[in-house]
Amino acid sequence: MAKRMFLMLALTAVVVAGLGFTKYHQIEAATHMVMQMPPEAVTTIVTKQEKWPGTLNVIGTAAAVQGVTVSADLPGTVDKITFESGKWVNAGDALVELDTRQERAQLAAAEAQRDLARINFDRTQALVKAGVTAQMEADNVTAQKNATEAQVGEIRATIARKTIRAPFSGILGIRQVNLGQYLSAGQAIVPLQSLNPIYVNFGVPQQASGDARVSRIVRVTTNDDARAEFMGRITALDSIVNEATRNVQVQATLANPAGKLRPGMFVQVGIITGSESPVITLPASAINYAPYGDSVYVVTDMKDPSGKTYRGVRQQFVKLGGSRGDQVAVITGVNPGDEVVSSGVFKLRNGAAVQVNNKVQPENSPAPKPQDS
Repeated sequence: MAKRMFLMLALTAVVVAGLGFTKYHQIEAATHMVMQMPPEAVTTIVTKQEKWPGTLNVIGTAAAVQGVTVSADLPGTVDKITFESGKWVNAGDALVELDTRQERAQLAAAEAQRDLARINFDRTQALVKAGVTAQMEADNVTAQKNATEAQVGEIRATIARKTIRAPFSGILGIRQVNLGQYLSAGQAIVPLQSLNPIYVNFGVPQQASGDARVSRIVRVTTNDDARAEFMGRITALDSIVNEATRNVQVQATLANPAGKLRPGMFVQVGIITGSESPVITLPASAINYAPYGDSVYVVTDMKDPSGKTYRGVRQQFVKLGGSRGDQVAVITGVNPGDEVVSSGVFKLRNGAAVQVNNKVQPENSPAPKPQDS
């Protein structure tokens, strides 16, 4: 019985060892296949150190220099809509006309009363000069003429107020009324924003508030287009420090002729402080942006499991500074002389084999001039 048990255990051990040996060779073969994957074609750039003007980077929000929601001044029924959503309008352009039939009928009656009062006034003045009519009656007629003229002016003003006009030039939002709709006084009709120039509001920590001075240059970029830069100047600083955040509110004014910046848009703001600092510059296409940290891929000689040398990449996390045109400043993480992948980073992984082809390089200009600019 014991001998049979021993044989069963020995047989089981042999089977397990065989399975383990087979699995080991499968894993080794799979690893070898992974390492033998064809290299990825990339472009590279050899890093060098440059001196950039010092910048204080903060987050800001675009705001209109002038922005309102155009509303009805008086109640009434919409008789005509003379604008289209999202279009440009000039100051004074008519947007909506309310029904004024009743007011125009009242105006006709008031004008008739005014004309009669003027006739009576002229007649009475002639009689006063002839000494036929007392001055008291002349005064009453004069007052009646003035009252009727004032009534005509009031009705005309009411009619004019029922034509809602653009208070300033700007871009309209989405229409909020329809033809035939009854509007109450103060009811919204359409948003109107003036986009050029435009404000950018941002907070600066109190310890860095000395860098945010009036007339100091700011550089603004957006996540939508990292290449698009907007230059402006600080025009105002708040007089108090926010007790909750310990930040000083700052306002910059920027030219926005193409209307790319819209009120409420999230932007990155770089305040040019004037002092220079050494940085490594890389094209924006070289940066692998990720929530857990930004990184680049450094090309270096590596060895596969068999000891064979190949050209591969090492993922290196970096700390970024500001941006300038196509370029991004790297503060820490890479050294001058490192060979860094400048395009194709999206298809790489740590340890991947690469084949460098630098016949065509990505844009890397601090002041790009796109053809459609």
